[in-house]
Amino acid sequence: MHCCHSPETIQPATTTVPPSIRPSLMATIVMERIGRLFINLQQVRAVPQMLTEVAPSMPGTLRDTEVPGFFRERYIHAGYRPLHQGWRYYFLSLFQRHNETINVWTHLLGSLLVLVKFLQLAEMVDFIHDAHAWPLLILLLSSLAYMACSTVAHLLAAKSEFYHYCFFFLDYVGVAQYQYGSAVAHFYYAVEPDYHRWVSSVFMPTATFLCCLSCLGCCYGKYRNHSLRVWVRKVGQVVPSAMAYAWDTSPVFHRLLLWPTSHSDDITSAASGVVGDPAISFHGGQVAFFLSSAFFFTNPLPERLFPGHCDFLGQGHQLFHIFLVICTLCQIQASHLDYLGRRPLYTQLHGEGGAAATIYLVQYGATQVVCVCIAVFMARKVKRLLDCRDKSK
Repeated sequence: MHCCHSPETIQPATTTVPPSIRPSLMATIVMERIGRLFINLQQVRAVPQMLTEVAPSMPGTLRDTEVPGFFRERYIHAGYRPLHQGWRYYFLSLFQRHNETINVWTHLLGSLLVLVKFLQLAEMVDFIHDAHAWPLLILLLSSLAYMACSTVAHLLAAKSEFYHYCFFFLDYVGVAQYQYGSAVAHFYYAVEPDYHRWVSSVFMPTATFLCCLSCLGCCYGKYRNHSLRVWVRKVGQVVPSAMAYAWDTSPVFHRLLLWPTSHSDDITSAASGVVGDPAISFHGGQVAFFLSSAFFFTNPLPERLFPGHCDFLGQGHQLFHIFLVICTLCQIQASHLDYLGRRPLYTQLHGEGGAAATIYLVQYGATQVVCVCIAVFMARKVKRLLDCRDKSK
């Protein structure tokens, strides 16, 4: 037999807190919340200790006098990681303070920013079915590639001399791919009709050749690290890359030169129906940030002015990374705006069906294969060189 209750009989009784007890109750609640916050802060502070427990044998960093000369950087006196440790040590050194920490994190965070941008664009751009979007896809993939390769190189290259060569050869492969990605995006989206008429038959073949030449020059300069002077190696590495940059970005330079006199009623506006040029500021930004990055790549500043004071933070190579990341983000934004706003123009120049974009996509894969083969060939030369040196000892 079930008992029936009226609604009044099942309502919970309400307790009235006397006014004299309310302050103490509020104080108890506040203290509990402060206690929870304190516990959370304690957990955050325990993270370094947890990492230490995970890797209790993590060795400390070394002075420049304690590592082979090959690993020393000019004006950097400390923060070098010891050689010949387990791979686990070098991976975990991502969270350790050393002279490569900022170099690793700048391009690691940069690659995450590019990945976020990639995912945002994937919601607006049909990268699968729209062949005209493939040059933008190549730029995004090549940007991710060079930042990822740079991150791996700076993180793991301290393992040994052989791996130092190998990982920086990988880095140069990534740089070469980025050069190709820049070339195809600029030639496809940013080029003006008159410049396209001048270079249409030679632009991408030349860009591909310079991309592979840049990879070879950088790898060979690194290979001859011991036998050539610093300035000779720098010339061998910088000149091919500078030639590739000048050629790959020439459509943007041409467009920037035309803009002051033609931005109000330029060819692009007439062809596309777009008033003004929303991408021009981003193109100008990418050029300015790239030239800034090139300055810090070729000049060890500010560490040359403050030797031994930039071992962790403030190296010119770190500034090079930061400016290059910003340059890449400007470049991606400019190419996306051009993809949206200049479609009537680039479909007229490259064809409605996107056949040229298909060729460039296939060529991108072939260029990757060639650059990887260059890196593998140079790694084998390094292996033979180191083996001969070890046998002669």
